[in-house]
Amino acid sequence: MDPYVIQMNRKGSLPSLLNVHVNIGGKNSLPGKGKGRKARWSVKPSAMANNTFNPIRAIVDSMKVKPNPDKTMISLSIGDPTVFGNLPTDPEVTQAMKDALDSGKYNGYAPSIGYLSSREEIASYYHCPEAPLEAKDVILTSGCSQAIELCLAVLASPGQNILVPRPGFSLYRTLAESMGIEVKLYNLLPEKSWEIDLKQLESLIDEKTACLIVNNPSNPCGSVFSRSHLQKILTVAARQCVPILADEIYGDMVFSDSKFEPLANLSSNVPILSCGGLAKRWLVPGWRLGWILIHDRRDIFGNEIRDGLVKLSQRILGPCTIVQGALKSILRRTPQEFYHNTLSFLKSNADLCYGALAAIPGLWPVRPSGAMYLMVKIEMEHFPEFENDVEFTERLVAEQSVHCLPATCFEYPNFFRVVITAPEVMMLEACSRIQEFCEQHYHCAAGSQEECDK
Repeated sequence: MDPYVIQMNRKGSLPSLLNVHVNIGGKNSLPGKGKGRKARWSVKPSAMANNTFNPIRAIVDSMKVKPNPDKTMISLSIGDPTVFGNLPTDPEVTQAMKDALDSGKYNGYAPSIGYLSSREEIASYYHCPEAPLEAKDVILTSGCSQAIELCLAVLASPGQNILVPRPGFSLYRTLAESMGIEVKLYNLLPEKSWEIDLKQLESLIDEKTACLIVNNPSNPCGSVFSRSHLQKILTVAARQCVPILADEIYGDMVFSDSKFEPLANLSSNVPILSCGGLAKRWLVPGWRLGWILIHDRRDIFGNEIRDGLVKLSQRILGPCTIVQGALKSILRRTPQEFYHNTLSFLKSNADLCYGALAAIPGLWPVRPSGAMYLMVKIEMEHFPEFENDVEFTERLVAEQSVHCLPATCFEYPNFFRVVITAPEVMMLEACSRIQEFCEQHYHCAAGSQEECDK
């Protein structure tokens, strides 16, 4: 008898649905007759659920502090450019969505990797002679977060390890550890504008290392790597034969005094999966459209990795079809002025925030070059009543109603992250409150009284 059969009655007709049961392995399998099993309720979460941990949620949810009722809350903690309402997407982007919806063409299922026409648009948009792309090199995903998840799932198996930046986006650890993948942290250097400590990075690589994650521009640092530094990263990856997952969601969010270099443009030797999406450049993170660009000019990934990504994409059947239908118009019709205005606003806010915080004794901000963030060091010796950055930011909420994320969320204690997307007036008010807070709690460190008297 076949191992999987549906038993039929003697006359050969199909039984009623209530009487159908699946016979596995050719043996009768009757309800309630499980061998050695005592029937009782015991429903427990899976290992994957138990291994899923989001450090930001854990830390923020444990902060049981109420803001000062006499001051309006200013939250500079969420990396969502839409929360204040001052950074709307362009009308052309909105119109593209309306047109796609009204067309009635995009109400059904699309291929799990996205419509061919939509993938062709992405390939054309990011194609360049140094890193050519075709539709077959593009996989559309439900946001950049799913792009990262698929890349980790296809590159790493349980028991292997990945290399993740510190400080870095907490989702990398959340996803990896839920899959049984070990996370090894390589250091970014604040005194070098958050460049990678390449020697320390290379020392972490072993026979179980499945990939290196490079986040450029950086969340939470707002840093942008130079071409020469990227080339050094690629040299390490090539020497150690480690593929790269390039998280480049902020790739088009770089200030005028810096330049973003897509990692794949600089090497034909290292296979790279580059992740991006609509969320930040077009200011629509809730639309959940991301993509993976497969750069594999030496055919190191081969068909296996490509086929693996296709299989993994079939678990949820791809991103929203209406957004896919709007993609062509979004990419082709969004005016350059929209991009320029967004970046001008972010740079102005970054300069404003950096200047204000740099003038506050006890704080040491690191000037950003892109993205939507700025990292600030707390010189904890000058704030002895606070044990760490979590306590510092908790009290900042309680006394000044300003919420910044403690950098413990990013595995980097005694810093905090500021989101720079708030309206200018709100940013100025927040910085003023942070200054007041620091002045109230600042103490001269032992042996530095002369400096404090200046």
